[in-house]
Amino acid sequence: MKKILLTLSAICISAISINAQDSYDTCLDASNGTAITGPGIYSVAAVDGSQVPDPVCADNGSGATHGEWIKFTPTTTAYFVISSDLPANTGKDTRVHIYDDSCGGVFTCLGGDDDAGTGFLTVAGFSAVSGQSYYIAWDDKWDATGFDFELSEGGTPPTAPVTFVSQTVAATGTDRAVVDMNNDQLDDLVSVTSTKININYQQAPDTSTTPATAVFNSVEITTSTADFTPSWSLAAGDLDNNGYNDLLYGGNTGVTFMIANSNGTGYTESSGPEYVFSQRSNFIDIDADGNLDAFVCHDVDPNVYYMGDGAGGLTFNQGGLGDHPDGGNYGSVWIDYDNDRDMDLFLAKCRGGNVTHKINELWNNDNGSSSFSNIAPSLNLDDPIQTWSSAWADFDNDGDMDVYVGASNFTDGEHKLMRNDGGTFTDISAGAGITSAPTGIENAPADFDNDGFVDILTNGQILFNNGDSTFTLHSANMPPSGPIGDLNDDGFLDVFNGNIRLNEGNSNNWLKICTEGVESNRNGIGARIEINSSGLGTQIRDVRSGEGFRYMSSLNTHFGLGTDTSISSVTIYWPTNNNVDIILNPTINSTLCVTEGETLSLEQSLVNDLILYPNPTKGVLNLNASYGFENALYTVFDMTGKSVMNSRFSTNSIDVSQLSAGNYILRIIERGLIKSQKFIKQ
Repeated sequence: MKKILLTLSAICISAISINAQDSYDTCLDASNGTAITGPGIYSVAAVDGSQVPDPVCADNGSGATHGEWIKFTPTTTAYFVISSDLPANTGKDTRVHIYDDSCGGVFTCLGGDDDAGTGFLTVAGFSAVSGQSYYIAWDDKWDATGFDFELSEGGTPPTAPVTFVSQTVAATGTDRAVVDMNNDQLDDLVSVTSTKININYQQAPDTSTTPATAVFNSVEITTSTADFTPSWSLAAGDLDNNGYNDLLYGGNTGVTFMIANSNGTGYTESSGPEYVFSQRSNFIDIDADGNLDAFVCHDVDPNVYYMGDGAGGLTFNQGGLGDHPDGGNYGSVWIDYDNDRDMDLFLAKCRGGNVTHKINELWNNDNGSSSFSNIAPSLNLDDPIQTWSSAWADFDNDGDMDVYVGASNFTDGEHKLMRNDGGTFTDISAGAGITSAPTGIENAPADFDNDGFVDILTNGQILFNNGDSTFTLHSANMPPSGPIGDLNDDGFLDVFNGNIRLNEGNSNNWLKICTEGVESNRNGIGARIEINSSGLGTQIRDVRSGEGFRYMSSLNTHFGLGTDTSISSVTIYWPTNNNVDIILNPTINSTLCVTEGETLSLEQSLVNDLILYPNPTKGVLNLNASYGFENALYTVFDMTGKSVMNSRFSTNSIDVSQLSAGNYILRIIERGLIKSQKFIKQ
């Protein structure tokens, strides 16, 4: 037991009551001790108690070894704020967890924070009822030295569109992924150690509770010792197309692959000899050959990537996608920013500072087959911000991917919200409501309230999208950063970190889509999915492996629908051979699984009212002007079904002079409709 010493500056004496109180090494000791009852500024000598706060209510998972516990029994019902963001704490690093009164039982997180304050200091809010006891617990995840904190009444708490409740799970190891591991379209939990993979396989939920209780079958799979554990990141994808996802561990000095066997019950470890100071990792088909490749950010050298052969074989490459000899590469995310149906690469950099290897990069996919160029300077995306990770999504539902560049500190720059205006970007940060968002290393997009507008999970808080290019930040009862997926199959997105945070949901509708590639990679990673509904119009998503900095979120694609009660069409643009599937009027509030090529062939989309002239043609092919296909995507196929041209209309004509003589089919895709017509090239 240690005495909390009350410290007050002269200007605060009249405003804050002075009550010397005790802090304790365990919750039970605090429960039997004297509670604090009102606002004050307090000083904890050290965080060295024997009970580690659990569950973790703040960002950055497990890792603490000591805790400090304080009982709080307020004399008024109010919204309270706990803050270590005080001048006396400059340079310190604190983390707090706020629990209900259940010493000896299972705690419920009421709030918590790691880095919402200045630098690495803490600000967390929660609602408390007069006479009821709560526990404020600090841990030594980052720093065990003494610090001050202030407890104050914070006025009316903000009302979040959804809130989250905590559920304990039997997960062992480092929590890194929410992804389907047994090919049943349900998201599972993946935690790893150097010799084991712990998978909590999702079962049918217990619907007798609200929200439905998630149910899992926990299985530990022993592996050979991994040369490198995912100390920095984990990615998942089916490298060998056997129906079971393989894992990529990004470690301190190298890369380990864990390859699933033919029934997903065992894994074979494979580690290369190369030194790779691994940061963010992804699975992606870099060269559009239908096989998954692996990309890994390198901290101190040019980035590396492993080209896959579709059978589990990988060839190591370095350079061409972030070549600076000093590295500085931290948060990679693969997105189709320019809607040309191939995946581009954004690199968020660490450390900040206006030096060349610390400036964010956007690598444009020049031709869909692994030729890339950095165009960030021309798009105002070359920020010298200490970023670590970025969140890419169509935040304004105008049909292209925007980006939130989240600063991990404010030394070299602040958060930025960049609106995509059809391939160019405009800074709309001012007035967007992002200024007070926490600093940190984790930023990931997801529509948590199912209103049809993508939100941002940012370092243990959520920027809820208001649908008008502004956001509202909520911290109370929000989940810590972690992998995102639907863990109780109710259509609302949850978070896994230490335990699971179940989304309590609302009445909004939704659709969940799982993709199975045939010519494309088995997961459909790199596919663009577009849905259309009457009230919300068009929404888009890219299927991605690896977002934020550390975690692997679901490969199922999630759409919120708000109050819309139907979807007119779902269009999937697959990453290989420009294949497209269109599903009309799918059932909402359900999971739609689509296999590449199952819905529509070229011959089925042939129409009579699409007039091409001259036909036959030697050079230019014109379309009847009444169609007005400006900016629509078109593809030309030969008679074997192979794509030989792919672009967008700028006028109602196409130059086909480079094609060999023969018969072809022109296919046009516009707003979920496909129209095709045959033509002859002379």
